[in-house]
Amino acid sequence: MDEKLKELEKQYNEVPIPKELDFVVENALKQGKKKRKKRAPQWLLGSAAAAMLFTAGLNVSPAMARTLSDIPVVGSVVKVLTWTEYEVKEETYDADIKVPSIENLENKDLANALNEKYRSEGKALYNDFVAEVGDLKANGGGHLGVDSGYDVKTDNDQILSIGRYTVNTVGSSSTTMHYDTIDKQNEILITLPMLFKDNSYIKTISENIMEQMREQAASDSDKTYWVKGGGIPDEELFDEFKAIKADQQFYISDKGKLVISFDKYEVAPGYMGVVEFEIPTAVLKNDLVSSNYIH
Repeated sequence: MDEKLKELEKQYNEVPIPKELDFVVENALKQGKKKRKKRAPQWLLGSAAAAMLFTAGLNVSPAMARTLSDIPVVGSVVKVLTWTEYEVKEETYDADIKVPSIENLENKDLANALNEKYRSEGKALYNDFVAEVGDLKANGGGHLGVDSGYDVKTDNDQILSIGRYTVNTVGSSSTTMHYDTIDKQNEILITLPMLFKDNSYIKTISENIMEQMREQAASDSDKTYWVKGGGIPDEELFDEFKAIKADQQFYISDKGKLVISFDKYEVAPGYMGVVEFEIPTAVLKNDLVSSNYIH
């Protein structure tokens, strides 16, 4: 067994890193230094009558737990755990907020920055919910709900992609997604711009997405998008999609494909919910810094 571990460790240490990745790592480190200068806001944990706050200290989320022995790496294994869960259950008020925590990253600055962000956002979401419930009760009552959690999109020997969702319900519902993608081998946070040579990727990806939207609308009458030819009459295109943001939400799939994500209502009517588009690597190849992540 010891000999096998030594051989695995030798293979792991001898894996070559493409020269192109130097550019990616350098950009990530610079970005990390800038982000670490920002301090997260301080939040006071509020309370509400008949509300229950449940704290599940570092329990592994059953839906997200992975079989660690199946991951072929030597040394500590990066894990995503449920750090805290805020839960409120009343007749017309319902909140379930799960806060993730990334464990076992050797890059402690990166891990601490991400975990502090998750915890601050979770507290803020809970505090806002409590405040809104208080306002509703003071004005005769109403209905309010929030459901927030996370989904591990990719977890392999190279990439960890975490999606965090928030669903707010007040009459109708809205859904937002935020992703963090980590290079587990180099222990850096991957952003969308750093994957590409310059900002020409915005046009390349946008044009491909609009093409996919039109193809989907043409083949499926249940799918519509806010783009010309996307199944919605031109006179009803009040907020036409023309281009992604430079920092559009994304993740890298287990197969090494770039997936672009849009929130509910962002590029389509509400019934479409959150929509995603996998961008063919062949479309991106001339814009990519390297094929290390996207291939």
